[in-house]
Amino acid sequence: MSETLTHAAKEISWDKKDLLDIKSLSADEIELVLNTAESFKQISERDIKKVPTLRGKTVITLFYEASTRTRVSFEIAGKRLSADTVNISTSTSSVQKGETLIDMAKNLEAMAPDAIIMRHNVPGAPYILASRLAASIINAGDGAHEHPTQALLDAFTIREKKGRFEKLRVSLIGDIAHSRVARSNIFCLTKLGANVTVSGPATMLPRYVERLGVRVVSTIQEAVEGSDVIMMLRIQKERMGKVLFPSTRDYSRFFGLTPDVMRGALPDAIVMHPGPMNRGVEISSEVADGPYSVILDQVTNGVAVRMAILYLLLGRGGGYEDAH
Repeated sequence: MSETLTHAAKEISWDKKDLLDIKSLSADEIELVLNTAESFKQISERDIKKVPTLRGKTVITLFYEASTRTRVSFEIAGKRLSADTVNISTSTSSVQKGETLIDMAKNLEAMAPDAIIMRHNVPGAPYILASRLAASIINAGDGAHEHPTQALLDAFTIREKKGRFEKLRVSLIGDIAHSRVARSNIFCLTKLGANVTVSGPATMLPRYVERLGVRVVSTIQEAVEGSDVIMMLRIQKERMGKVLFPSTRDYSRFFGLTPDVMRGALPDAIVMHPGPMNRGVEISSEVADGPYSVILDQVTNGVAVRMAILYLLLGRGGGYEDAH
């Protein structure tokens, strides 16, 4: 890790018990996470991908919704920091017998975990746990509200590829209204100085979204033109009360990212997607697997960013340098 990053990490303090959202973080706190993650990424590139930083700590993942990337990367992050990690799937837990969220949380806390990483379909659910439990709570996605670690790993990937945020032109395209990823990224990127544009079907754009400091355009061509970063979002059918577009074919025709649409972007533009992708709907395979794509880099960087979050919440007592 460079001396510059070490200095930056020492200058900014982290005094939060939980990570619940991006909205409440300052730009300096976001930069601290990114700087810390830069160092932790080096650990994942070693032959032996493990450090003793969180030895003796217990981390629980509690997911009320399906997940692959987020759950697995948190588990890997915890293990690479030598924490004891326990995964709970509600499909095989006492939730199926009628146990409430609070009762489950209290029973888990009775076993003295240090952190609970939670995904829930109800917005605000992680806040309830954070207000009642001594353990650190990490929001791994709450309904259509926020997904803070996704926004942080996206920001990390953008900085890694572009080297800056100031005046960077970032376009979020797709189902903005139901996307917690979109909301967290808007908060994160605007705080860091990027110029954010959103686009999607009118039925999938939140009312008054401009108040979040973004530009709204009606076509994907307008969104892509001159963009440095293009982030595609899948249709969140599980959060829709009714169908908001005529057909999947029509959606792909008007808001799918194809090589033809990409011709309007800058030559060095990057394409992102939080996953899972619906190939042939919001993004074509030619783009997803092409030279613009940094989608797998996002997955790689997710481990480093989640290592950084666990360290900042649980490992501060050992000193920054002791993490390595």
